[in-house]
Amino acid sequence: MAAEALAARDRIGVQDFVLLEDFRSLDAFTDNLKKRFNEKLIYTYIGPVLVSMNPYKDLNLYTDELCAEYRAVEFFKLPPHVFAIADTAYFAMRADRRDQCILVSGESGAGKTEATKQILKYLAVASKSREVGKIKDQLLQSNPLLEAFGNATTTRNDNSSRFGKYMDVQFDYQGAPVGGHILNYLLEKSRVVRQAAGERNFHIFYQILESGNKALLQRLNLTGKVADYRYVATTANHKKNSETVFTIKDDAQFKETMDALRTLAFSTQHVEEVFNIVGAVLHLGNLDFDAQADGTGCKPTNKDVGDIVAKLLGVTPAAFQSALLSKTIIVNGGKVTSPLTLEEALYGRDAMSKSIYDRLFSWLVSHVNHTLEVKRANTAVIGLLDIYGFEVFKVNSFEQFCINYCNEKLQQIFIELTLKLEQEEYDKEGIQWEQIDYFNNKIILDLIEDKNKGMIAMLDEECVRPGQVSDASLLEKMAVGIGQHKHFLCFELAGRDAKKTIERDEFRLVHYAGDVTYNVKGFIEKNNDLLFRDIKEASQASSNSIMKEIFPNAEIMDKKRPVTAGTLDLRMSASRFRL
Repeated sequence: MAAEALAARDRIGVQDFVLLEDFRSLDAFTDNLKKRFNEKLIYTYIGPVLVSMNPYKDLNLYTDELCAEYRAVEFFKLPPHVFAIADTAYFAMRADRRDQCILVSGESGAGKTEATKQILKYLAVASKSREVGKIKDQLLQSNPLLEAFGNATTTRNDNSSRFGKYMDVQFDYQGAPVGGHILNYLLEKSRVVRQAAGERNFHIFYQILESGNKALLQRLNLTGKVADYRYVATTANHKKNSETVFTIKDDAQFKETMDALRTLAFSTQHVEEVFNIVGAVLHLGNLDFDAQADGTGCKPTNKDVGDIVAKLLGVTPAAFQSALLSKTIIVNGGKVTSPLTLEEALYGRDAMSKSIYDRLFSWLVSHVNHTLEVKRANTAVIGLLDIYGFEVFKVNSFEQFCINYCNEKLQQIFIELTLKLEQEEYDKEGIQWEQIDYFNNKIILDLIEDKNKGMIAMLDEECVRPGQVSDASLLEKMAVGIGQHKHFLCFELAGRDAKKTIERDEFRLVHYAGDVTYNVKGFIEKNNDLLFRDIKEASQASSNSIMKEIFPNAEIMDKKRPVTAGTLDLRMSASRFRL
C-alpha cells in the first residue's frame, strides 16, 4: 500500500521533533529537516503541528489511495502527512461535535496554497455519502476560481495567493459536507496596475488573452497578445525567459476556470459581465492623456480606447470620459466640479482599475458563498485559514507591511495556543517540565497597532493632516514618534555603520521572522486608497448588473471619509485573528 511504502522510507531522521535528543539545538533541528527532505520526506511533526517543506515538484503524495489510507487512523500511526492533520480535525469535529480550525502559515512560496488545497480535498471526500456530491464539487471548484482571480506569479512562487482566505466547511450530524463560507481580505490590488520585475499580474488576465477563444477575444476587443496591454506587458516575455520554472499553463487553466464558473452556478449573463469587467481593466491600462495647451485640464489621446472601456463597463462614453477628466466635491451642500491635471487623471485611471478589480473579486466570493450557503441548522464547522506568508523582497512596500503585520498577529496566536497555554496547562496539572523560553512578539504588534502612537495611527494622521503631506514627512513623523526602539530603525536614527545598510526613504522593522526594510514611497497614496466620486457615480449608472452592485448608491450618498487601507487591515486582523 502507498502508506506502507511511505513508512518504509520514513525511518530517516526523526519524524517528530519532540523526540529529538538535543531538542534545544537549532543545528539538530535543521539537520533532521535536511536528512528527511533529501529522501523526499517533506513532512515532519512537532507534536500536533506539521512542518512542511516545499519540494517544488510533484512527489505523488496526494493520491486517492493515500487519502483513503489516512482516513480514521490514529494520528501518529502513519508517517506525517497533511491528510493526517485534516483527518484529526474531521474526526474530532465528529466525535466531540465541536468546531475545529486548521491554521496554515509560512513564508511566501512555502506551499501553503497547495497544503490548503489538499486539506480541502480531504475534507470534501471524507464522507462517503452520495447525496452531497454536488456540494463536494462546489467546495473543490472554489479553489481554481479564486486562484484565477486572486493568485499571481511572484519571484518566489508561480501560484502565489495574493489575498487572505478563511473558509468554513460545514458538516451535518453524519459528518457529510453540506456547505461552506469564505471570508476574503487584503487582495493585493496594486498588482493590477504594476508588478515587480519578473512577476505577473493576476492569472485571469493571461488566461483570457491566451485562451484561444476567438469569440470571447473579439467581444472584448482584445488582440490575444500580452505585449499589447500595459498592465500585463511588463511580464510579456516571462514565460520565454523562465521555461524551466514556469508552471502555469494559462490556456488549460482558463478551461478549469470556466468549469469552476459552471459548477458554482454562475449564470451565462454573470460570466459575460465578469469577463467584460476584466477586459475593461486591460483596456484601461492603455488609456493615455495629454495636458490641455491652455492648462485647463487634460484630454484622452486615444479616445477609441476609452469608448471600448465604456462599452464593456456598460456606461455611456460621455459619462465615462467626464468621470476620468474631472472631479466633483461637495462644498456647503453644493457640488463643485473641476478639471483634473494630467497627474490626477493618470492616478484616477489606475485607482479605477484597482477598485473595480478588487470589488469584482469580493463579488465573486459573495456569489460562491451564496452557492455554498447551508440551508439547514445544527451544522459543525472546520475552519481553514490560508493567508499570504511572511514576505521579504528586494523592495518591500505598503503591501508587504500589511502582509507581515497579519503574520505577526498569526504568530501571536501560535504563541498563545501552542506555547503559553500548553505550559500553563502543565502548571495546573502539576507536571514537572523544563521552562522553554520563547520570543513574545507583542512588543512588535504594539509598535504597529497601538491606537495612539502605533505606526498605523501615525500613517492615518498624516493622511488627513492639512498642509504639505508626503511619504518623507511620514517617515519624519515615525522617527520622532517612535524614536529609539529596538524593533524600529530609519536612516535618521541609525548609527554610522547602520546608515550604510539603509536609505533615506526606508525604515526597518525587526519582525519575529527577521529584519525587513520597507521603502516608504507610496505609503500615503496606498493608505488613502482614494477613488474620485465621479468614477463611482458613473459606475453606479452602469447597465452591467455586477458594476451596479459593487458600486452601491448608498456608498455615493455617504459623506463620511472612507476608512484607510491601513486601518481596514488592522480591523480585519483584530476581528479574524482573535483568540
